[in-house]
Amino acid sequence: MFLNKVEICGVNTSDLPLLSEEEKDVLFEQIEQGNEEAREKYIRGNLRLVLSVIQRFSGNHDNADDLFQVGCIGLIKAIDNFDRSLDVKFSTYAVPMILGEVRRYLRDNNSIRVSRSLRDTAYKAIYAKEQLQKSMDRDPTISEISKEVNLPEEDIIYALDAIATPVSLYEPVYQDGGDALFLMDQVCDKKNREETWIEHLSLQEAMHQLNDREYHIIKKRFYEGKTQTEVADEISISQAQVSRLEKNALKSIRNFIRE
Repeated sequence: MFLNKVEICGVNTSDLPLLSEEEKDVLFEQIEQGNEEAREKYIRGNLRLVLSVIQRFSGNHDNADDLFQVGCIGLIKAIDNFDRSLDVKFSTYAVPMILGEVRRYLRDNNSIRVSRSLRDTAYKAIYAKEQLQKSMDRDPTISEISKEVNLPEEDIIYALDAIATPVSLYEPVYQDGGDALFLMDQVCDKKNREETWIEHLSLQEAMHQLNDREYHIIKKRFYEGKTQTEVADEISISQAQVSRLEKNALKSIRNFIRE
């Protein structure tokens, strides 16, 4: 699975930088002034967002390098179009842009290959069906087509299904002012809503802003389900100190997400 790859497109994913909010603000000011070096640094500092997005498509057989490059295009578009006066976090704005690019790529490059033998079987069945319709003045059954071409019914059904044009989840069902609404947009996913996923990314970012001790305490308490006493014993401090550090960490996370 491509998520285990350390290097994608020549980028060592285990060594990607993590920018603080202060660094992001400074870099964006420089980007707005036309500083290309700051732009490159900002792009590299947000490549983790691209990795987070393409993880959603881990079941896809497309090359990880291709998806990463396409995701980077979405990231660059987000940087070039981001308006800081909107009062939203950059990741909240960028993730849908990256997703859009990846989905467009998958939609435009989704080809289903059907073997020559399956196509031949399907075309024989279609021809036989047309001839039987003329002679019988009705639609023939699969059984009747099977006898006509001397092939098993299962083979005919499978072949006809194989050449049937599938309805893509990215088939445009409505267009308004140049913005297409795709079938995928109408599919309800209660377990994996976009808003929830973006909030999860923001939580991950917020966690990385904590110092090592706070990060360790929050991880042990809320990801591994340990009590404050257990955490205190593990890192050799008092339970009261764990409680105080936990409260400070949670406050920092809330403030980061609300910014």
